[in-house]
Amino acid sequence: MSENVPPDDLIEPIRDDGQEPGRIVDELLVEALSRRYLAYAMSTITSRALPDVRDGLKPVQRRILYAMRELKLDPSSAFRKCAKIVGDVMGNLHPHGDGAIYDALVRLAQSFTVRYPLVDGQGNFGNVDGDGAAAMRYTESRLSAAAGLLLDGLDEDAVDFRPSYDGQNTEPAVLPAGFPNLLANGTTGIAVGMATSVPPHNAGECIEAALMLIEHPDASLDAVLTRLPGPDFPTGGLIVEPAASIAEAYATGRGGFRLRARWSVETLPRGAWRIVVTEVPYQVQKSKLIEHLADLIETKKAPLLGDVRDESAEDVRLILEPKVRTVEPDVLMESLFRLSDLEVRFPLNMNVLDHGQPKVMSLIGVLKAFLAHRREVVVRRAGHRLEKIEHRLNVLAGYLIAYLNIDEVIRIIREEDEPKPVLMACFGLNDVQAEAILNMRLRALRKLEEFEIRKEHETLSAERDTLKALIAQEDLQWGQVRKELIAARDILAKNGLGTRRSGLAQPPVVDAAAAVEALIPKEPVTVVLSKLGWIRAMKGHGLDLSALKYKEGDGPGFVVQAQTTDKLILLASDGRAFTLGADKLPSGRGQGEPIRLSVDLTEAEEIIALFAHREGVDRLIVSSNGYGFRVSETKLLSQKRGGKAVLNLDSGAKLHACPVIASGHDQVAVVGENRRLLFFPLLELPEMARGKGVKLQSYKEGGVLDVGTFSATEGFAWLDSGGRARALPEWREWLGRRASTGRSVPRGWPKSGCFSPDT
Repeated sequence: MSENVPPDDLIEPIRDDGQEPGRIVDELLVEALSRRYLAYAMSTITSRALPDVRDGLKPVQRRILYAMRELKLDPSSAFRKCAKIVGDVMGNLHPHGDGAIYDALVRLAQSFTVRYPLVDGQGNFGNVDGDGAAAMRYTESRLSAAAGLLLDGLDEDAVDFRPSYDGQNTEPAVLPAGFPNLLANGTTGIAVGMATSVPPHNAGECIEAALMLIEHPDASLDAVLTRLPGPDFPTGGLIVEPAASIAEAYATGRGGFRLRARWSVETLPRGAWRIVVTEVPYQVQKSKLIEHLADLIETKKAPLLGDVRDESAEDVRLILEPKVRTVEPDVLMESLFRLSDLEVRFPLNMNVLDHGQPKVMSLIGVLKAFLAHRREVVVRRAGHRLEKIEHRLNVLAGYLIAYLNIDEVIRIIREEDEPKPVLMACFGLNDVQAEAILNMRLRALRKLEEFEIRKEHETLSAERDTLKALIAQEDLQWGQVRKELIAARDILAKNGLGTRRSGLAQPPVVDAAAAVEALIPKEPVTVVLSKLGWIRAMKGHGLDLSALKYKEGDGPGFVVQAQTTDKLILLASDGRAFTLGADKLPSGRGQGEPIRLSVDLTEAEEIIALFAHREGVDRLIVSSNGYGFRVSETKLLSQKRGGKAVLNLDSGAKLHACPVIASGHDQVAVVGENRRLLFFPLLELPEMARGKGVKLQSYKEGGVLDVGTFSATEGFAWLDSGGRARALPEWREWLGRRASTGRSVPRGWPKSGCFSPDT
């Protein structure tokens, strides 16, 4: 036995009586890991990542504000070093590193990050370019007016307190929250298995929506959205999300918002112009945005943009110059919105803590939870104030008795060894009243003091009656909540914070792709794709391709005559469609480049077809096991390198063919490897953009050999080995129902079994 392993008689068993457990636990590893991981996950969710729906704060943010309040760093006080604040938070309240605490403090002070800063910072707290804040020993801060609204009421028993992590201090479980901070400042966070993302909103609009729900608790979402139409980001910008999409996101608590940079056109001499961007999207670093735009120019991915430079000082000012002045400004910006972070999509995932449980809530649910919290705060503050008034009235009643019997009171105090019980017995005083009389100063025995006491007694009695009515009547409670929300709205509207910054607009309908193509010179090219997947484009049509050189073991595969403005569509055996720009293909001087440098195509996948896209052309998409459908070539276009999935394939099947449906054709001809031929109406095939399709022909063994279309009026014909058309006069004998097996091919059918020897 190893010296590090204690003998059996020293191993303490597991105890179930709540006392200290043993040092060695006999437990399945999977159960131990599951329980501990679940505990860790719940700790991350409830104590770090997700905000409380009532005050919109995560624990670290709440502790920072509370610690600053304990340091008396109110908005009118002097600034204190952030290092002092971070030290107090870490030592008293937050059992984590100073880096995380300072990062949270910095974020609360950044006006470009939070809509209503909760910390008033002095020093370098970073900027919109992405530069970080200075070290905590160089920066100073204090609470802002908005933070004061969140903290107001902590001394009046408005919320519950709980022990800190070491039990030596207490901290608020939630702040009183004088305004809906969750919506006003927003939040983001990643927990274990879940995340949250709430964009910032205009606090005045949030309060207006809350006031509507106070007056009309059953108000619809559409009615609420008339008061709160959408987010309001600190950095401004334009929200171009459709109203229906915004409503759906707020109804479900999940969705997103398209946010664009705000820009204008600045005219220059001689008909020239340039774009001036004055607001960038939320959380987009301006320096990285400029680097990306410059990279787009260098790599020629933004053909309409000529130059970009930064002329920003205190305000954002980005200059975008067009490559040619003939392009429209809207077209230039639409192309850049697609290519860069001049347009972003901010997600909405209102996953918050509601009574300690993570929950995705709707907009109305969040507002009602906040209002319920405010009502509770109003009632608790009223109860706390009522308790104080009751105590004071009790003391004042004792004072009045003392003034009416002042001489006897003085005699008892002077002559009795224990005056307190004598006073209580003589005048019917309680302990609090007798103690107050004994502690009363001699200067308070003036006659004027009696009138002041009577006046205070009357005032407090009236306030007591008001508070009792407030605690007892729900309508008075909501009236007080309404009054406090209006006051908070006025405070938050100061210093320009109340004005909406993000506009709501509909994006212009602009065909930016067409504008980009207009800059490409239209020239004829012949595209050659070899059997091994090497592609090249040579200028001109009708070229002699017999002299083309290929790599060893390679040869001609597909030849397409196109224009440089065309889009080439490539179909692979796995059912995906890829799009290539004819102007971006390598020159035909060499042997070309591997097609797999342009598209995500593995060596195991076979290229089935390559053709130039034409508007209004339909094709048959057919799998090797006899399933297919009709599809427009336009539906095959893809903007991604990974292509677009078009045909869903069964195990072992692959894309077999995609012939063109010629104009006027109304019949489908399909022949299988079993040499059975079938004709059926084209209308029996559905038109789809993606799917498995329907069965064309049934097979016991094998699959499709060839497929095509023809016109019923012209009849069916095939090509023999000499290239001559052979008509089938009795073609209707092979006319049947789709998905049937068909009949044996007619006499004289080609040995290849296909409709053409080249197939």
